[in-house]
Amino acid sequence: MPNRYQIQFPQQEAHDSAQDEVEFLLIDGDQNHQIRFHDYDQIYLHPGLYEQLFYDRLKCTSPFKVGEILKQTLDKRGKNFSELRVLDLGAGNGFMGEVLNKYGVARMVGVDIIPEARDACFRDRPSCYDEYYVADFTNLKPYLVEEISEWSIDCLTSVAALGFGDIPPKAFFQALHFVAEGGWVAFNIKETFLEITDDSGFSKFVRELIFSKYLDVFHIEKYQHRLSVEGTPLFYFAVVLQKTAEIPEDFLTEKNIED
Repeated sequence: MPNRYQIQFPQQEAHDSAQDEVEFLLIDGDQNHQIRFHDYDQIYLHPGLYEQLFYDRLKCTSPFKVGEILKQTLDKRGKNFSELRVLDLGAGNGFMGEVLNKYGVARMVGVDIIPEARDACFRDRPSCYDEYYVADFTNLKPYLVEEISEWSIDCLTSVAALGFGDIPPKAFFQALHFVAEGGWVAFNIKETFLEITDDSGFSKFVRELIFSKYLDVFHIEKYQHRLSVEGTPLFYFAVVLQKTAEIPEDFLTEKNIED
């Protein structure tokens, strides 16, 4: 049986805090640990805590939604899901990888920037990925570029990881370069990231990508990502695109996009 933890959410309303700044209290015997929702390195140290917090308590649906629309899109196009070679960016402890494995994929590579994520994945889902890299995609070592390229990636997924500084534009841009022309890109983003009023670097980057000639949109759907700590729905967009051409190296500078 997975571990069960005593978790308390803030007594005061947290709606004035940015989504990535919200905290919860982990009660462990006589010790109380105040942890931010995006302090993944601390969360992953406790087996089952991530799942209990985000999936049991806050009803996160994103891996299932993104996996479902990716499968539906490929089915409609007559593509074989089981032939995909997936790069899962921001793989964490492997929840998205587990979802994709249930549909069946040829190969799957996980990537995260913190070693605690890979350690948690090896602990909780040891057979989920064919390879798992701990790497900073804003400054990827040449040998890793070569090694990841050898996997012949034709699908990029990133779930509950984009924006909020977790994966900056430059990192996602690097990941896109590994996807072969004609390959697929599936991810989710907070609904406000597609609004013109959001002038953050990542928001602008996503809008420029979606409406660029380098990617075709095949599916975009607004859905309930999870609940807030107050119990109100948080809405995201799930997106599936096809890479139609190589994206120029100067795309970020040309569009004046900053992290």
